[in-house]
Amino acid sequence: MNPEDTLPKIYRQLSREGADRPIFHYKNAQAVFEKMTWGAMWDTVTTLAQGFHRLGVGRGDHVGIISDNRKEWMMCDIALLCLGAVDTPRGSDSMTGEICFILGHADCVLAIVENKAQAEKILSGASALPALKRIILFDMPASAAHIKNDSAIAISSYDELLALGRDAAAEDPGFTDREIDKGLAADLATIIYTSGTTGEPKGVMLPHRSFLFQAETAHAHIELRHDNILLSVLPVWHAFERAVEYYVLSRGASIAYSKPVGKVLLEDIAAVNPHWMASVPRIWESIRGAIYRKINQDGGLRKALFTFFVGAGSAFAQFRSMFQGRIAQFHPRSGKVDKMVSILPLILLYPFKLLGDLLVFRTIRAKLGGHFVAGVSGGGSLPPVVDRFFQAVGIMLLEGYGLTETGPILAVRKKSFPVFGTIGPLLEGVEFRVVDETGSAVGPNTKGLLYVKSPQVMLGYHKRPDETEKVLQDGWLNTGDLVLYTHAREFKIVGRAKETIVLLGGENVEPTPIEETLVQSDYIEQAMLVGQDKKFLGALIIPDMEKIEAFAKEKNLGYIEKEELLENPAIQEQVHEEIQKLINPRKGFKVHERVFRFKLMPKKFEVGRELTMSLKIRRNVVAQMYAEDIESLFE
Repeated sequence: MNPEDTLPKIYRQLSREGADRPIFHYKNAQAVFEKMTWGAMWDTVTTLAQGFHRLGVGRGDHVGIISDNRKEWMMCDIALLCLGAVDTPRGSDSMTGEICFILGHADCVLAIVENKAQAEKILSGASALPALKRIILFDMPASAAHIKNDSAIAISSYDELLALGRDAAAEDPGFTDREIDKGLAADLATIIYTSGTTGEPKGVMLPHRSFLFQAETAHAHIELRHDNILLSVLPVWHAFERAVEYYVLSRGASIAYSKPVGKVLLEDIAAVNPHWMASVPRIWESIRGAIYRKINQDGGLRKALFTFFVGAGSAFAQFRSMFQGRIAQFHPRSGKVDKMVSILPLILLYPFKLLGDLLVFRTIRAKLGGHFVAGVSGGGSLPPVVDRFFQAVGIMLLEGYGLTETGPILAVRKKSFPVFGTIGPLLEGVEFRVVDETGSAVGPNTKGLLYVKSPQVMLGYHKRPDETEKVLQDGWLNTGDLVLYTHAREFKIVGRAKETIVLLGGENVEPTPIEETLVQSDYIEQAMLVGQDKKFLGALIIPDMEKIEAFAKEKNLGYIEKEELLENPAIQEQVHEEIQKLINPRKGFKVHERVFRFKLMPKKFEVGRELTMSLKIRRNVVAQMYAEDIESLFE
C-alpha cells in the first residue's frame, strides 16, 4: 500500500480511466432505476468539495452525515475526503439524543441530513452543539421556514451547496485536485461511533489506510469484477457496508441502492439483476424464514418434497466439501480418507441434487436474478442452520468477520475455497495472536482471545485515551472475541469475552452459540441468555407470534390478549420442548449449558432500545429494562 494513496486519489484515477462506466444505480422520482457514470460522479464530487470549502469546511474539520443510503451520501463523503475533512455518520432512524451526542462529542461544524425530520432532531438539541454552524438537507422542503429553528444554526439545501461549488469551480477549477494531492494514507477519514452494546457510544477513528488495506486484500477472498453490481441494503454509515462500498468502488464496479424490505428488495433485484449483496445475518435468516413460511402454508406433498430436497442438498454439499478438502480442520484430517469416504455418498446423492435443483431450488435462486454470484454476511455470526440452507439451495454465502475498530473486515471466506463453519482466513497482512486466560498463546482448536495487528486498525477512540488504552497497545488490538482456528488458519468465533456468563458453580458459558441455536426454532424469533452468578441458565424468549397463534388455533386455545396466550400452559410446554430439543448433550451442549427456565416476552426487541443499529443485543440495556422478569426466573 502506497503511503501517499487516499480514497479520493484512487477514485479520481478510476473516473479518468472509465468515465462512461456506471457507478450508481438509483431510483428517480418515478421509482425507476437510472444510472450515473463515473465521469458524472466525479464532476459532482469536485463541485461538492468546492461548495463545502466555500462554507468554511477544511482539512481536519468534522462533518456529520445523518442519512440513509443514497448516491448523494457517497458523493458528499468522497467530497469531504477530498478536502481532508472527516465525516461522522449515522442513520436516519437514530434517536435524537444519540444524534446530538455524536455531533457534539465529535465537534461537528456542519451536518448533512436527509430531510426535515433529521434537521429538527438536531435543532431540538442545538444548545448542546456549540460547534455546529450549518445544516444541509438532501431533501429540502419548499421553504426553510417550514423547519422549526430557534437557533443560530443556518439551514441550506443540497442544491444550494452544488450552486456554491459551481461558482467556486468557475473561479478556481484546479482547487479540488490540489487539495486531493495533499492527502496521505495515514490521514483520518472518518469517526464511526460504535452502537453501544455495553454503554456510551465510542468514536472509532479510522484513517484512509484502513479502507485502502481492506480494498487491496479483500479482493483475494471476494474476487469482484469491474462490471459487477452490488445491491446496497445495509446502512452505509455502518462500518461493514462502508468498507464493502469502498471496495466495490476501488474495483471500478457499481452500486445499486435498495432497502432491506422484502417486497422492495425482490423488485429491485429483478430490475437491477445484481451480482453481489452484503447483509447482516438477520436478513439471510428472514429470507430463509419467508421461504419456510410459504412452504408450511402449502403443506402436504409440497412441504414433504421441499424438506426432503433440502436435506439431500445439505448432505450433498457437506460431502462435496469433504471431497474437495473444504472441511474445517480443527483436528488434522487426511485428504485421501475424506475423498474415499465422500465419493460413494456423492454418487448416490447426485440424482437427488439434480432433481431438487429442477423442482425446487432453481426457482429460489431465480429470485436473486440471473447474475447473482454470492452474498457476503457480516455484522454478526451467521447461524449454521441458515448457512446450511443456502448451501443446500446452491446460493453461496461468504461469511465475514470484523469490528468497527478494524474498519471492519478482518476475515472472510474465500469465494474460490469457502470452508463451511468458519469465517475463513484473516486478510493477508493481518497478524494475530490467540491467548488463553493466562495470556499464553494457544494453537489450533483451543479457545482463546483474539488479538490482531494490521494497517487497518483504528487510530483510537475520539477523546477517549483511557478507553483506547484498554484495547490497543503497541499496535495490538484486543478484539474481545473468543475464537478457535483450524490448522489451515481459518477462524471460528465462539463468543465475546465480555459476554461470558459465569454461573454460581464457576462454569463459563458463551451465550451466543446457544442463542443462535435457539432461534433455529420456528417458534423463537429472538433470545437472550441470562444467569450471571446463578445456579443455572435462563432465557428471555421473543416468540414468533405467527407460529404461536397458528399453534393456538390448531389446539383450540381460547385467549383474549397476547400476554394471556403466552402464559397458556400448552404454549409454555411447546416452547419448553423446542428449547430442550435444541439445547442438549446430543447437540453438543454441556449439562450446565441447558436452559432451565424462560420468559416469553410479548414485545420484540427494537432497534434503538434493546438492539443496536446493527441488530446486536444491548445486553446491559436488556438487563436493566427487564430486571424483574429476569429475577423471576431464579426465584
